[in-house]
Amino acid sequence: MTEQRERVDVGQWASGSQIERDLELTDADFTRVRELIYQRAGIVLAEHKREMVYSRLAKRLRHHGMTRFGDYLARLERQPDAKEWEAFTNALTTNLTAFFREAHHFPLLAEHIKDKQGPVSVWCSAASTGEEPYSIAMTLLETLGGRASQSSVIATDIDTDALNKARKGVYPQEQVRKLEEARVKRFFQKGTGNHLGLARVRPEVSTLVEFLPMNLLAPQWPVKGPFDVIFCRNIMIYFDKDTQAKILKRFAPLLKPDGLLFAGHSENFSYISDAFKLRGQTVYTLANK
Repeated sequence: MTEQRERVDVGQWASGSQIERDLELTDADFTRVRELIYQRAGIVLAEHKREMVYSRLAKRLRHHGMTRFGDYLARLERQPDAKEWEAFTNALTTNLTAFFREAHHFPLLAEHIKDKQGPVSVWCSAASTGEEPYSIAMTLLETLGGRASQSSVIATDIDTDALNKARKGVYPQEQVRKLEEARVKRFFQKGTGNHLGLARVRPEVSTLVEFLPMNLLAPQWPVKGPFDVIFCRNIMIYFDKDTQAKILKRFAPLLKPDGLLFAGHSENFSYISDAFKLRGQTVYTLANK
């Protein structure tokens, strides 16, 4: 395929006009971006993600005063341990989340842990900006009461920028208002003054959650099981089947014999791994328990 300088519409479809981008992204550059993010994080970028790649990585090029993606990628490849790899990966990671997203999972979590003796441990393997692990922690508090203080939520993600936001636990009030009023009053502090319009997760919630950077493709994981529950929701969709199978194989020994694995609404692990069997709607248990 002949390499051509990227020309795309920037929002003027009505007039039919197009404006040439100020940075050069060739077909070969886009292919290399796809290869590098797959090697680094297992993320599969489809052909139609070219626009996203340009808009997100263009910020990194401008930060370094560069005008060609080829030069930026060459620098990355020359420095395999450079800090810029973290920024590259963060830029291409998608963070779509919300409090109590896929709400049917949380009553199932509560039912599973309510009679547990001793501390409950939960691993959220795609923590994003924190809404999911904090929702898990709130469920622990609602279900276990005082016993929740003995329990823990390990929250991991490859995107370090997202994790930094998660650790702060501060969110727009309009996002929090979608929750039941009782939960908002119990688990959030309303911002005032310079923080007007924001809400912070209360310490009783945040102290249950530990955030750790982690690449699911890394040879060593900074988590130790076994866990009562593993949340792996809406992350497998970014991997190919081989990568999904490898990750699920590594999940199995980290889950207690009666543990639960929660998947995203569009994910089906039944045909990927024989380590797990479907128990209910996107909920799995170990196949050999």
